[in-house]
Amino acid sequence: MFRRTMIIGTALSTGLGLAVLPATPAVSQDSPWRVVASGLDSPRGLAFGPNGTLYVAEAGVGGTSPCLPHPLGQICYGATGAVTEVKRGHQNRVLTGLPSFALQGTPEVFGPSDVAPNGSGNLYVTLGLGADPAIRTALPPEGRTAATLVRAKPSKGTFRLVADIGGFELSDNPDGGLPDSNPQGLLSTAGGQVVADAGGNSLLGVRQPGRISTLAVFPPRLVPNPFGGPDIPMQAVPTTVTRGPDGALYVGQLTGFPFPVGGANVYRVEPGGQPEVVASGFTNIIDIAFGPDHSLYVLEIAHNGLLSGDTTGALIRLAKDGSRTVIASEGLTMPTGLALRDGKAYVSNCGVCADIGEVIAIPLPG
Repeated sequence: MFRRTMIIGTALSTGLGLAVLPATPAVSQDSPWRVVASGLDSPRGLAFGPNGTLYVAEAGVGGTSPCLPHPLGQICYGATGAVTEVKRGHQNRVLTGLPSFALQGTPEVFGPSDVAPNGSGNLYVTLGLGADPAIRTALPPEGRTAATLVRAKPSKGTFRLVADIGGFELSDNPDGGLPDSNPQGLLSTAGGQVVADAGGNSLLGVRQPGRISTLAVFPPRLVPNPFGGPDIPMQAVPTTVTRGPDGALYVGQLTGFPFPVGGANVYRVEPGGQPEVVASGFTNIIDIAFGPDHSLYVLEIAHNGLLSGDTTGALIRLAKDGSRTVIASEGLTMPTGLALRDGKAYVSNCGVCADIGEVIAIPLPG
């Protein structure tokens, strides 16, 4: 039961799968929050380009065929993943036809997970899978780009393979566990890209032409068994990576089953070194970002834990002095992506919702 493939999908099939998702996201007319994009299919990671254009990864809605075995049942493929662009108030899907997998019987979808503009008109996109990459051989050619990093040209609506993250998991398997790849968090740097593989419990570096290296591995740790008995191993499940003000890499973890409240850490990573815990006590981290004052903003997908049945998330500010402030919680429904710009936090809200996902802008306190 504790295979590392059981990450977000585990909770959705047990606790959150039984929860009632809203018919529409809860942003009232008198709220200081502003909806900047709506009608999205499972919005995930988001990022601003150098010209202020906002890009949003949409995991899609899966499809009907083929359906493949998964530790939690079946995932059904469809080319419904996308990337949406928000430019000068106008919303448009600039990239479509990306692989998407719906976990049957739950709201969870695996597909485009994160985006990173590189400043020259190109956009890097991680494509999730959440399963053994070997199953890709049963997919049509366009579906075999699952568990990879691709580079897209939004102006042309095209993309091409940059690095086969799933293939690296099969050949190198950095953490030595069962093969599983789910590329999530993405950072574009001058030296290449950095990918957090939530399925592989690893942080990977990608250099052209598609050379992949292991920057860090996040080992499991023992936690109390919620059903009693001896402690059980919990997978790390790194979901997000960003560059810190000190130049190091910072990684947030979702945690695997049993998704304990307060069990998620933020790690500092120097390539070649061991991950160092720099902040703890968070719950189910899905994204992180540093503010201009070097405060760390942490987005929790489920503030009360993925097994609670409560879909309320939270945005928390960790100041340099260690103090914590909950910036937003009520109204955040399974939030899945975070970007900061001009005194606002842009959050992908209802990240497991088909057709009603949105991006909201939340004013940050001065």
